[in-house]
Amino acid sequence: MTVEAVGRALATVNAGLNLTSAVLLLAGLRFILRRDIARHRLCMLGAVTAGALFLVFYVTRFSLTGSHSFAGPDSVRPWYLAILFSHMVLAVVVVPLVLRLLFLASRERFDAHRSLARWTFPVWLYVSVTGLVVYLMLYRIWGGTP
Repeated sequence: MTVEAVGRALATVNAGLNLTSAVLLLAGLRFILRRDIARHRLCMLGAVTAGALFLVFYVTRFSLTGSHSFAGPDSVRPWYLAILFSHMVLAVVVVPLVLRLLFLASRERFDAHRSLARWTFPVWLYVSVTGLVVYLMLYRIWGGTP
């Protein structure tokens, strides 16, 4: 298997991890709204795990193949760049927020956890969904099948 093939495979795995994270986040929200704390915890830990695996595989893919140019039409390029830039900035912002949420939950400081989660959840979900959108735009819609 070539380095490029490994990079393409990792990009697809990362898209799956973003989708997994988004689904687990939505399921976790549903469970906490139903006061099913045990299932909420499992979903959120699953979303954290998916995010951590994404980071490891992303760094691996980037170190193997570098960045990729957007091959779509010029009329779509500003939209792609806006989505990509917002995704990247918020992905950096969400990491310490998620770590703080984990800390607060581990200390059973649920009032503070709930307050921070109201801000963190939509950012985290946005990062997960836009990660998938970036993948689709970069590799599937205009870049061919990875």
